[in-house]
Amino acid sequence: MQKLPKIGLPIIFTIAVVLILISKSAVTIGPGEGGVLFERFGDGINTDKTYGEGFHVVAPWNSMLIFKVRQQSISDEMNVLSVNGLEVRVNGTIWYEPEYENLGKLIKTKGQDYVLELLNPAVNAAARSVVGRYTPEQLYSSKRDAIQVEIFEETKKIVDDQYIQLNEVLIRDVTLPPTIKEAIERKLKQEQESLEYEFRLVTADKEAQKVRIEAQGKADANRILSAS
Repeated sequence: MQKLPKIGLPIIFTIAVVLILISKSAVTIGPGEGGVLFERFGDGINTDKTYGEGFHVVAPWNSMLIFKVRQQSISDEMNVLSVNGLEVRVNGTIWYEPEYENLGKLIKTKGQDYVLELLNPAVNAAARSVVGRYTPEQLYSSKRDAIQVEIFEETKKIVDDQYIQLNEVLIRDVTLPPTIKEAIERKLKQEQESLEYEFRLVTADKEAQKVRIEAQGKADANRILSAS
């Protein structure tokens, strides 16, 4: 086997270095993702630009941090207190997305775990505040849509100017202590039975009035016939 010419070794070495640099510099950002550049010898996260989908080349000493920028959701189960101090379990889903143009600012100020550090605590705080205004009866029956809207508004206030776009909050379930739930169901059943009884009374009264009117009409007709 012939030895490589001396001039060939530097060329091979140069090609190898170039290939390594290219592999470290080439970054592909997938669909629904955005990238922010971490400049190792600069100011860290570059907040001026968000890199879009596709192929990018960066300096090998820098790093591209890639995050989802499309709408995402998180689900959470929260134990909160009602207005009279009873514990209520609320299951909800939050739809959100990071502000694309401000992705760098979000990561620089809130960190890569911004969902755990910012969004989850905001939703929990909003849920505690809102649920604490209602009784278990209201939460169980008529106020679920109202608390859903109020939790959304409260959370939006907290994350406003935090580089997160809150799209919607959905309350899937509100679970009360079993004894409270049973008491509420009994009360609702009694109210329903009372309404049904009142309805039957009103119906019977109307039927009696109808019979009386018909009887009066027949009596008047008979008198007229007798007089004739």
